[in-house]
Amino acid sequence: MIRATVRMTILPQKTGEVLKILRSMAEQCRDHPGCLGCYIYGDLEKKNVLVLEQIWRAEEDLNLHLRSREYLNLLLVLEMSLKQPEIRFDTIASSMGIEAIGKARSSPLLY
Repeated sequence: MIRATVRMTILPQKTGEVLKILRSMAEQCRDHPGCLGCYIYGDLEKKNVLVLEQIWRAEEDLNLHLRSREYLNLLLVLEMSLKQPEIRFDTIASSMGIEAIGKARSSPLLY
């Protein structure tokens, strides 16, 4: 799996416009084969910071998306960012859920 994250700082008066574009992009992205999730977040501590997170099944799926028209729209949105946007692509080798808590809690306490 690959997590693609884009963090951008937007002018307050542009936030509505940017959110409209991101929401449309997220809807389209979720319909792509290989997209496991697409989410938009606002930073609770920094008012004008938005985060777009996408989870992709494989690098090939992500690469198809990076060449798409909607990703071009994201690149255009990034030009509205007040600061250099942060863009990350993280490979996830494995993922665990609540079972990780059970596994850790079944071991004796170390402190």
